[in-house]
Amino acid sequence: MSSATTSRAIGYGSRFAYRTVDIVTVAMLGVAVGVAFWGWDQLHAVIGAATNAFPPSGGLLAGPWLLGGVIGGLVVRKPGAAMACELIAANVEYLLGNQWGGSVMVSGLLQGLGVEIVLAIFLYKRFGFVVAGLAGALAGAIESVYEWYSYFPDWEFGYRLAYLAMFAFSGAVVAGVGGWALVRALAATGALDAFAAGREHHERNAS
Repeated sequence: MSSATTSRAIGYGSRFAYRTVDIVTVAMLGVAVGVAFWGWDQLHAVIGAATNAFPPSGGLLAGPWLLGGVIGGLVVRKPGAAMACELIAANVEYLLGNQWGGSVMVSGLLQGLGVEIVLAIFLYKRFGFVVAGLAGALAGAIESVYEWYSYFPDWEFGYRLAYLAMFAFSGAVVAGVGGWALVRALAATGALDAFAAGREHHERNAS
């Protein structure tokens, strides 16, 4: 089976109807990613100082915060799954405590929206690494524009554009391609056998 074919959602119920396993999985992924977000918050507080010489380069460290939407979207493959997963993760991050307070929930909404837009453009039928990369990039671009006004209102336009480019790049590579690779790794364990991603893994191995 070609990679193009295996990247499509196949079977597993209606494109829009959520099964119980879909809802439970979105919730579990959101909580797990939220804890990971909190861990990245702690590490970022230490290594973030390395970007002080050129502040827009901080966008390169932002990709991990976009993982929730990409993973949720690639696993459940239904409208709203990416946003729900990213929002749950943001809420967990908020409850555990972070440097940005409740604004992380606004970020979660915007980041999830970016992933949903890309998946909707491809009609929730394509879930390969290119689509995942585009989803991560758009999530990063949207979030960076929000941060222009909420965190960096004094930045000149050149700084803002550089931040957007680096944020989108990190989103594409870390959250997009990285999230895609993580979903494939999860599928290899059998944890996603109830989803199209799990069935695609078995079909690749059988071909």
